[in-house]
Amino acid sequence: MSLLQIASLLIVLAGAFGAINYLFLRLPSAIGILVVALVASFVVIATDALFPALTVEEQIRAQVLELEFSEALMEGMLGLLLFAGALHVKLSDLRKAWLVILLMATIGIGLSTAIVGIGFNWITGMPLMIAFVFGALISPTDPVAVLGVLREANLPKSLETKIAGESLFNDGVGYVVFLVLVGLAFPSDAHHGNGLADAAFLFVQEAVGGALLGLVLGWLTFRVMRQIDDYSLEVLITLGLAFGGYELAVWLHVSAPIMAVCAGLLIGDIGTKHGMSEETRKYVEAFWKLIDEILNAVLFLMIGFEVFAVAFEYDLLISGSIAIALALLARLAAVAVPVLILKPFRDFSKGVIPIMTWGGLKGGISVALALSLPDGEWKPLILTATYIVVVFSIIVQGLTVTQLAQRVGRT
Repeated sequence: MSLLQIASLLIVLAGAFGAINYLFLRLPSAIGILVVALVASFVVIATDALFPALTVEEQIRAQVLELEFSEALMEGMLGLLLFAGALHVKLSDLRKAWLVILLMATIGIGLSTAIVGIGFNWITGMPLMIAFVFGALISPTDPVAVLGVLREANLPKSLETKIAGESLFNDGVGYVVFLVLVGLAFPSDAHHGNGLADAAFLFVQEAVGGALLGLVLGWLTFRVMRQIDDYSLEVLITLGLAFGGYELAVWLHVSAPIMAVCAGLLIGDIGTKHGMSEETRKYVEAFWKLIDEILNAVLFLMIGFEVFAVAFEYDLLISGSIAIALALLARLAAVAVPVLILKPFRDFSKGVIPIMTWGGLKGGISVALALSLPDGEWKPLILTATYIVVVFSIIVQGLTVTQLAQRVGRT
């Protein structure tokens, strides 16, 4: 299938599954599309098991694997999704919670990676360094999933800012940690060396370089937009920033996700205040909200279809189920330790630890990173465990975090 045919099919299915969800399930849009896609996938698998001669599953599996979910997300959709998410987070709000966000996106990611890695090594016998790779790819919360849930949760503003800001930044940091650990665990497949010095240099290059590039490109775009009063052109310029900046970051070997977040934050705050007319601001925000929702729907549809790439073996399914508890324990540590460190010095919203623990949803980024790993003995286990954790996180945690927030997060 051509790229246009694939894109057309995804849009058609996302619309059809979204309509089914709206008419019958009434779940939040993205989660509903994921559920319908999963049901459809399992129906195909069951049909193929009952009527082997049809070979429908085999044909769909071939198309799903050909789609290259990892490349489509990491080099296509992710930049737009992160830029769109960051546009709606204000720097003034982030400044009030910058320290806790910083600690959760650094110490928190490190703790979570270590806990999952050591636990998975003990449970499965997987080599420790490869288990740390699994810990790194499953630790970041997915800003796409998290920000979608926040729209429904009606949380206190300070808590919403912490969750949104942390999900945007720990995603970028987690990706950099993943790259570093892949270089150490799979030295023959690494492109950045395999020593500790190389790993440290890679981390600084990716994280700091991505942030600086995002701020520079965001500032230059802002200066250009100040000279223009044409909403259609300014929307086009922001689209060029998201697309072009992401590809430039990939070419320069700096963190493209961090670049997209920093550029989006600058344009969404300083750009909307000082570089756009009121009419332009409304069009820019409406355009990126629409892009966010459309890509969100397509992404969750693709996650649902990735079930065809998962190995359904008993041992792998058991290990994946245990990984759910391990990921939640690691998330609890990643949230609780920074909060407890800072609690003597500042106030926190009621229920911040349980809400941020349960609301730390995993998503397509984790699946994409698992798929990007080099083929080997442990990849099927990592992919299956990742998929189980992600589906549980989106469906179970995503559908219940609002009720949890309303129960424990109200003063």
